[in-house]
Amino acid sequence: MKRGIAEFVQKCQVCQRVKEKNMRPPGLLVPLSIPEWKWEYIAMDFVTGLPRTSQSSDAIWVVADKFSKIAYFISIQLDYSLDKLAQLYMKEIVRLHGVLKSIVSDRDPRFQSNLWRSLSEAWVLNYE
Repeated sequence: MKRGIAEFVQKCQVCQRVKEKNMRPPGLLVPLSIPEWKWEYIAMDFVTGLPRTSQSSDAIWVVADKFSKIAYFISIQLDYSLDKLAQLYMKEIVRLHGVLKSIVSDRDPRFQSNLWRSLSEAWVLNYE
């Protein structure tokens, strides 16, 4: 019977397309901690698909404080490098509110990692 099932599964097109998940189910969702002071924890996101402005901007970078709910809307171009975004962040946010503790974003971890690296490099370049 075991051999018959294996042969059937090998010939079945639907069985070949559907992959069984062999991972453990994810754990429970853990809520983010509540900030104790303003501009320690921020959330950021990009609004894209906008028409081009006279300054050639076609996206908005939204940086919001999770404690005070104050948000900055920075017009950018989609093709800006992370170094350019880091310089803008230093110019628009760090200049006014200082260094943050955490960034929450719906972008992937590589984006956040590379952004932190670019922010660190911009910090060193601005304060050497």
